[in-house]
Amino acid sequence: MAADVKEREDFRSTPEELVIDEHPESPKQSGKSILIKSVIAVALGLGAYMLPTPDNLTPEGHKLLAMLVTVLVLWTTEAIPIGVTALGVGGGMIMFNIVGRGDAWQPYANPAVMFVLMIIMFGVVLNEVGLARRLMYYLLKFAGTSVKRLSFILAVGCTLLATILHDATVTVVMVFAFVPVFMAMGLKPGQGHNLPKFFIVLIPLAASAGGFGTMIGGGRNPLALEILYRYTEMEKGAGKVIGFMEYLVIQFPICFLTAVATWAVVYFLFRPKEKELTGVTLDYPGPLRGAELGVAIVFGLAFVLWFLGDFTGWHVSVVAVIAMFGFCAPGWVSFKTICDKFPWESWIVFGAGVSLGLAMLQTGAGLFLAESFIPLLEGRSDFVIFYGLGFFGSFLSSLMSNSAAVALALPITLPMADMLGMSPTAVALLAPMTTSFVMLVIGCPPTIIAYSSGYFTQVEFIKIAVPWCLILLLVACFGALVYWPLIGVH
Repeated sequence: MAADVKEREDFRSTPEELVIDEHPESPKQSGKSILIKSVIAVALGLGAYMLPTPDNLTPEGHKLLAMLVTVLVLWTTEAIPIGVTALGVGGGMIMFNIVGRGDAWQPYANPAVMFVLMIIMFGVVLNEVGLARRLMYYLLKFAGTSVKRLSFILAVGCTLLATILHDATVTVVMVFAFVPVFMAMGLKPGQGHNLPKFFIVLIPLAASAGGFGTMIGGGRNPLALEILYRYTEMEKGAGKVIGFMEYLVIQFPICFLTAVATWAVVYFLFRPKEKELTGVTLDYPGPLRGAELGVAIVFGLAFVLWFLGDFTGWHVSVVAVIAMFGFCAPGWVSFKTICDKFPWESWIVFGAGVSLGLAMLQTGAGLFLAESFIPLLEGRSDFVIFYGLGFFGSFLSSLMSNSAAVALALPITLPMADMLGMSPTAVALLAPMTTSFVMLVIGCPPTIIAYSSGYFTQVEFIKIAVPWCLILLLVACFGALVYWPLIGVH
């Protein structure tokens, strides 16, 4: 009882004491369990490699898909620390002559991966100076401590914010706002508590469910429109131009449905027994001052620069670097502190996922999967075709970046849409939506950021993410078959 009181009192202490020093690690397993899981993973990979190489698949692509089987089994079972397996991705692709040394390792530090690195660092900074605690104060003041009400408002808020902000930014802010609360309640990572799992899984899924809502919500959105424009210009002599406001009218209303559906799925499957967040105080944190005020100003300026990206031409990672200078140069937070509390393992896993995705493009493995799957939809109903295309997009996005999944899938699905008498516009607009729904932790930055908190395992995530993805694909089909025709999308 005394220990419980002490944990609850911690939430009223200074922000510097609310550190997050637990990183996600593989659960404790016996040597026999590790050996069995590893042997199964390698055996499945060898079995895939022993299959005859299809005519439309390169030898390198065949080896990559076989290695991918092993990697996915090791990741999901966590037989080996996931960071070690992630490093094995780069080394394995070189060892088996799948891609060259540069092509294997450079993606670990490509712009998207470096952006995720700094975005997670932002979360450490927000926690260190107390902004995460302040945000939680205002959220609880507005939503209350009822788990049902708070989680519903959180899901809708994360989804709608992600339509205009990067979903990774939304995730890192909210995750680092909630973690100190759970720590103060005595609910630490790795202890199997369902309440923090519920919230920490809900945040990235809700944020991912909103990234397609406006043109600035993610890079996949303008990319899909550009591919559609090029295709229609080539095939019809007049490119289909969809502007910012038109895109918003087409996609944004669906975000309300994806937000509610996300909350409903996670609440149904992962409902915690607690009805209230107990032991949480709502003490006013006082006015912004000092390091907290300085970090808030820099953070706000970073948002402005991200919004102006079309004018500056700067990649989002450049703005993140500028913000890091702004955080550390005045001494508001120590870079050593940031590095000490940074969950490096999760970041390496994301780098491995990007490396695998680019290798799938380079070796033709991704194209082989598309060419094998798409013909299965010929002659099916519109619902089956849209759902099938959506599932394929989600599957690809779970293995590579959503922008890469859009770039791979649309050049194949757009001609198919014409052949089947379907709307290429609808198929193109479906892609950024369905590639927002991932089934694996490595699928997108928000899920990696949430995983870095250590509150859930990959297996636990998959149990939620797969049904979540399947249900949100139904929402996507509703948008394509019911809502879009009503507003004249054809």
